[in-house]
Order: sequence, then structure tokens, then C-alpha cells
Amino acid sequence: MVSSVPSDAPVSEMRILLVIPCLNEAATIEPLLRKLDGQRAGLDMLIVVADGGSRDGTPDIVRSLSAEIANIVLIGNHKKIQSAAINLAVERFGDERDYLIRIDAHGDYPDDYCRVLLEEAAAPGADSVVVGMDTVGFGLFQKATAVAQNSKLGNGGSKHRAGGGGEWVDHGHHALMRIAAFRAVGGYDESFSHNEDAELDFRLRKAGFRIWMTGKTYMTYYPRKSVGALFRQYLGYGRGRAKNLLKHRSIPKVRQAIPLAVAPVVIIALLAMLHWWAVIPLAVWAFACLGYGVWMAVGQRNPYGPLAAVSAMIMHFAWSTGFWLELIGIRRRRTV
Repeated sequence: MVSSVPSDAPVSEMRILLVIPCLNEAATIEPLLRKLDGQRAGLDMLIVVADGGSRDGTPDIVRSLSAEIANIVLIGNHKKIQSAAINLAVERFGDERDYLIRIDAHGDYPDDYCRVLLEEAAAPGADSVVVGMDTVGFGLFQKATAVAQNSKLGNGGSKHRAGGGGEWVDHGHHALMRIAAFRAVGGYDESFSHNEDAELDFRLRKAGFRIWMTGKTYMTYYPRKSVGALFRQYLGYGRGRAKNLLKHRSIPKVRQAIPLAVAPVVIIALLAMLHWWAVIPLAVWAFACLGYGVWMAVGQRNPYGPLAAVSAMIMHFAWSTGFWLELIGIRRRRTV
């Protein structure tokens, strides 16, 4: 049985299951756990780290901290993906817990993050509270990618990427959820390695649950550091979006439909040796992206604008490629 606390109950009476899926996060896991432990004042919060088979010493760090800090539990996630990690933690520890908080091991959070989420859940009576993301980079490519992901060129105006808040939404970056609502719809679909959050949000809304995007807190996200890593990430995002649309027989939004044309445009450009005009659609897309980058550099005085346009083009192409590969049934190989 799952504990049922009234939505207007004091924060001090809410029992929280905080879950951190992770894989090879030795560089960040200790400061993250210490920060989260510092947010426990007056909160009944169990922290579960679900490790997907790290080989960099992450589990050892968590074990050493669990001897020092109370209520930190390490579990193994042999399925590796985040959706499975959350499901497993809820299955083992969700009884007698009221709320699930999902934390990304490669992100950062304000010092009052957990408390604000709980206060926001109580105020509007939300079943799920989602947050906006502020993307921050350090190296040259990572900084440019952060600029791209924070801009409409890279995020298409997505509310959880564009600084939205204080409104009911269809989807957002998962932060807090009532465990009763999570279990009522069956949790995450573990066949999704990407886009599992949007897929779950679809089922939550269909079941009558409400999703509140708070404008009172946010998470800081660190983008991929290399071209290859960024490409693989967005290839997975594209596959996940296509799988989501196929599962629920829905249609993409306009901001999602526009990038779908990128992969076909690139393929058509290969015919330029036969017909010169075949390269025109590709040139228009590249010119539009680079032009937006120049505008950011000049209009917003952001020196990373032109390179951000390149990052955005990588994201567009990878997302579009992943979407079409999933749509036509070309599956990736799974390795265990």
C-alpha cells in the first residue's frame, strides 16, 4: 500500500523517496549527495542511488557516504536505463512514501530545491511538478551547446527549456510526482531509453492527473562535451519521440515537425551531383541556422552564437535521423 497524505498537508508530514539514476558519475555523485542531505532539514527523505553498472568507482563512493550519512541506499540497476532505475526504486521503497523526487546525477540544484517542489505540490494540488532547465557549459563546445539548448533554435520554444513556470502543462522536466499517481498509470515504460518522461506524462494526463510547472525553482543541466556524444544523445531523443507518437497514435507538434525535415533534406542534397537544385533545401536550413547564430552574436552580444548554431544543426540532424530510423523500423543493436 502507498501512503496517502492530503495535498494540503504540511511539508514536514510528507514522506519523500528521492531517486538518483546514475552511471559513471564519480566526479559529481559525492557533492550532489551532500547537497541533497543538506536539504533534509525537517523532511522525511530516503535517498536511493540506482547505479547502472558504473566502472569508475561511483558505487564505492555511495557506500562510503552511506556509512556517514543516514538514509542513503545504493541499489543495482542491471537494466541500466533511467526508467528502469526509477521503477525499481519505487517498487522497493515506494510503500509508505508519498512523493517521488527524481534527480539527475549530471545536474545541479538550488539549495532549497526539494522543499520548494513539495510546497508547489501542496499549493495547487498537483499530481506532478515539473521544472525548467538552465543549461550551462564549461569547455568551448559545451558552452556553445548550452547556448543552443537555451535558445529557440535548439529547443523550439519548449516551455521547460524556455523559462516557463507557474502554469499547468502537458509535459516538463520531471522533478516530483505523487507515488500514487505514478503507480496508478504503471510507472515508466521501460521499453523507452529516451523520452520516457513525455510518454509517462501522456498517460498521466489521459488518466486525469495534473502536471504543474513551477517557476519557483529549476535545475542546472550540463550538456554533452563532444560532437559524438551530443549526436548520440539526440539520436536517442528522436527515436524516443517517434516511439512515443507511434505508441499513442498522436501527431508531432509544429516545433517537433519542423526538424523532421532535416534528415530528408540532407539525403536529398546527395543528389546534387545529378541536379544542382537538390542542395537548395540543405543550404536554406544551414543558412537559417547560421544566420540565427550570427544574430545571437550581434543582437544578444553572445560570442558563442555562431558555434551554437553548429551545435543546433548537430542536434537537428541527429534528432531527425533518430526519428526516421525508429519510424521506418530500423532498430539499434542492444548491448548488455
